[in-house]
Amino acid sequence: PCRHDPVGHPEHAWKVVEVPKGQGGGSLFIKTHPKPHNLWVDTPLNPDPKMSQSIAVFDTRDLGKGFEVLPIADWADLGEGPKRVVQPEYNKAGDEVWFSVWNGKDQRSAIVVVDDTTRKLKAVIKDERIITP
Repeated sequence: PCRHDPVGHPEHAWKVVEVPKGQGGGSLFIKTHPKPHNLWVDTPLNPDPKMSQSIAVFDTRDLGKGFEVLPIADWADLGEGPKRVVQPEYNKAGDEVWFSVWNGKDQRSAIVVVDDTTRKLKAVIKDERIITP
């Protein structure tokens, strides 16, 4: 048996320490980093475009104070389409968070880069080769 198996080794099991209330259902990915104090939560499967096109970001030092919503899809400026914001990923330094903005297969998609400290837009990467799989 695997020593990381929580059934046989409860000392290695994940433990729920807090359950913050987010934007709503439909989340796929959460992301944080050891250096900064942000927890990024996507909701690309939520049927409400206001949620599927944005990201919720919490301060890990006080999850109870709620979250800030960032309009990632608006920042991508792609025009029509579902523009689902998915999978926050930190850069190696931990000072930027990159988001995929998935559109329809015949529409343009983008990558949006956000400054982790200020939570402000740093860059939008658009290219005809960025297509939702």
